[in-house]
Amino acid sequence: MGEHAGRISLWGIEVFLACAEEGSVSAAARRLGASVSSVSQQLSNLEAALGAELIDRAQRPARLTPAGETFRRRAARIAQEAAEARAELAAPDLAALTRLRLGMIEDFDADVTPRLLSAMSAELARCQFLLETGASHRLLDQLDNRALDVVVAAETGEPRADWMEVHPLMAEPFVAAVARGTPEGAHLPSMPLVLYTERHLMGRQITAHLARHDLRLAHRFELDSYHAILAMVAVGAGWTILTPLGYLRARRFRDEVELRPLPVAPFSRRICLTARRGVLRDMPERLTGMLKPLLQELIVAPATARLPWLAGGLRVL
Repeated sequence: MGEHAGRISLWGIEVFLACAEEGSVSAAARRLGASVSSVSQQLSNLEAALGAELIDRAQRPARLTPAGETFRRRAARIAQEAAEARAELAAPDLAALTRLRLGMIEDFDADVTPRLLSAMSAELARCQFLLETGASHRLLDQLDNRALDVVVAAETGEPRADWMEVHPLMAEPFVAAVARGTPEGAHLPSMPLVLYTERHLMGRQITAHLARHDLRLAHRFELDSYHAILAMVAVGAGWTILTPLGYLRARRFRDEVELRPLPVAPFSRRICLTARRGVLRDMPERLTGMLKPLLQELIVAPATARLPWLAGGLRVL
């Protein structure tokens, strides 16, 4: 089993939780930045120390055994206590923080995220950063499962859990995107709609908003990529509903697609920074303070300069 067999280690517990959440040893290894063999060995060592099989690796995806389900609750508490201990030992000098697992919405990955990481790395010289980018609902699920420490994502509309510490960052309206040259008087609701997939939070928000206002817009395409959606809009396949962030992210289509105010009832969303209450002390508030000037400089100012009618709707909170 190796020289550490028989011991329960914090690393072994983190490996177990990652395997339980990801459903496979290989996926857990990717998330943890470790080799598959190392993760597998840690899991075997933990099972040997506990005298019980925790994960049925013969299943696809791997499933927790009854013993694994029982231990998972304890393991989550241990991991939470360890995270709180790290933060407590680092406070008030956060320069002592050694690891931060950060989740960032995909919309920020080209501009905002690199600038934020650069600023954080200068302040937290000894800290190792684990960055996860993805859809908002997935990042918030990982925060709930304690796989991430801080998440920057769109609000889901669900009630906030008691453990959440939420710092609003930015509001943005949903807008229409049409092929450049579409007549100003065109009745967009009568044209085909290229819809963002309901598998993602934003797609569900758009569909729910249309349903609330009893709007049944004909659509043939339901896609999961801003680039694919705007490519279809650019060639005249229809129009779409998205946010300014989505449009800004798909830069290659800026000369072929233009934004217009939404031709149906307006609605918007908020981007927030969320963490587990009290774990990172004042770090969430400090990250919020770093992010807001970046959002103003990199998102709000250039977008409202290009599209003045967005002013007031697209704003730092």
